[in-house]
Amino acid sequence: MDVLWMIPLLLFPLLMWTSSTFVFYFKKCFYVGWMMVLALVAIPLCIMKSGGRSVENMRIIRVLVRHVKYFLGLRFDVSGWEHLQTEGPYVIISNHQSSLDVLGLMEILPDRCTMIAKKELIYAGTVGLICWLGGIVFINRKKPNDAKSVMVDAAKTMLDDQIRLWVFPEGTRNQTGDLLPFKKGAFHLAVQAQVPIIPIVFSAYNSFYLRKEKQFNSGTIRVKILPKIDTRGMTSDDIPSLSDKSFNLMRAALLNLPNSVTQSNGPCRH
Repeated sequence: MDVLWMIPLLLFPLLMWTSSTFVFYFKKCFYVGWMMVLALVAIPLCIMKSGGRSVENMRIIRVLVRHVKYFLGLRFDVSGWEHLQTEGPYVIISNHQSSLDVLGLMEILPDRCTMIAKKELIYAGTVGLICWLGGIVFINRKKPNDAKSVMVDAAKTMLDDQIRLWVFPEGTRNQTGDLLPFKKGAFHLAVQAQVPIIPIVFSAYNSFYLRKEKQFNSGTIRVKILPKIDTRGMTSDDIPSLSDKSFNLMRAALLNLPNSVTQSNGPCRH
């Protein structure tokens, strides 16, 4: 009986070495569990620092999360840092592949920047609470009218509090190696506030992370920060062309990054 407790200790390294499926589920479970633990640590720190909900709490969250990439065997190669050295409020838009995007987001998150996220996230235990404390703006994707109202309020908050907002314009996760058509919310937000848009592209994860095939290896994520797109003087009539311009710039950058997959049946814009 005394030997039985050693079996898991011997079995674990064996499975990590021989089973990609085991590695996939272990890394996924570790990632979710560890993020919940980090959120539990961050909650009292955020309350002590800011007294409650504040975009300034994102600094604490950023510091606590940045080491997680090493546990998962991930690295980030960032280019275009100079484009984030923009004063005042702006809207960041980026492609959205999986929950791992949080790691890339925290890698380059500028000060006084928070996110727009789906309302369901607020119910994700300690992670949901820390998202709320970090000033994340929650929208109900099932009610477009409510989402538009939130965007109007967000535009006012951006200007009044001088904050930046990060939006995923695809609206949902996408692991095709290409971009899905953009929703217009981020562009309404930028035009209403008359603030610039900064597009950011993360290289495709499919060289190391394949959900259907249950593979999660080590890898390098390349991040390209593109020059800002000015929206001064634009009106709601300019939003379709602004969305198309942003889409085309980001798609070209994405397909030129290493690890990206060109798909002939992917969405195109003209």
